[in-house]
Amino acid sequence: MGGGGFSDDDPPLDRYVLDLVDAPRPKVCFVGTASGDAESYRLKFFEAFTRHGCEPTALTLFNREVADIGAFLGEQHVVYVGGGNTAVMLAAWRVHGVDAALRAAWDAGVVMAGVSAGANCWFEASTTDSFLLGGADALPDGLGLLQGSFTPHYAGEAARRPSLHALVASGALPPGLACDDFAAVHVVGTELQEAIASRADAGAYRVSRAADGTAIEEALPVRRLSR
Repeated sequence: MGGGGFSDDDPPLDRYVLDLVDAPRPKVCFVGTASGDAESYRLKFFEAFTRHGCEPTALTLFNREVADIGAFLGEQHVVYVGGGNTAVMLAAWRVHGVDAALRAAWDAGVVMAGVSAGANCWFEASTTDSFLLGGADALPDGLGLLQGSFTPHYAGEAARRPSLHALVASGALPPGLACDDFAAVHVVGTELQEAIASRADAGAYRVSRAADGTAIEEALPVRRLSR
């Protein structure tokens, strides 16, 4: 998700994620590393997903309570990664072995979801404001479950679109996908299934590099979700 979901009191994108799971009471684990495991963020997740009829849990690293992270994540139906600082999140995950545990859970069929930093992480690379608030720097680092790059908040933050175009044109970032706030892409395996949005003006895009070294932006067809 480029933005939206429970973070913005916007349930349609979260309902879409839960509809991918065939379970009467899905187990959904929140990973809030990117926000420093902020308690207020975690509580908002628990409140939202309890209302959705789920069994919410959380994996915290700053006050870690789970001994076997691989087993814990493997028991979930959905892993939902929150927003925040992408670079710090990825570094913390590698120290605790969360990167390997997420890959194993993904291989086993656990649904992976997330917003902003929680969307960046699945790709090889992304744009991020991890280094400067309001910026959109290249982060050639990610779990690499999906090829290419991802950019959240595409139309919502002034630096995102021009920065992504420049970075892809220069080769500093690989081509990839970008989503506005309240838009998301659904990938099955490694193939793009569809783009969805909970707001009429939210879009999703593919940005690639032309032969002449310029960036090409292609708007993807977007299915609008009912609120």
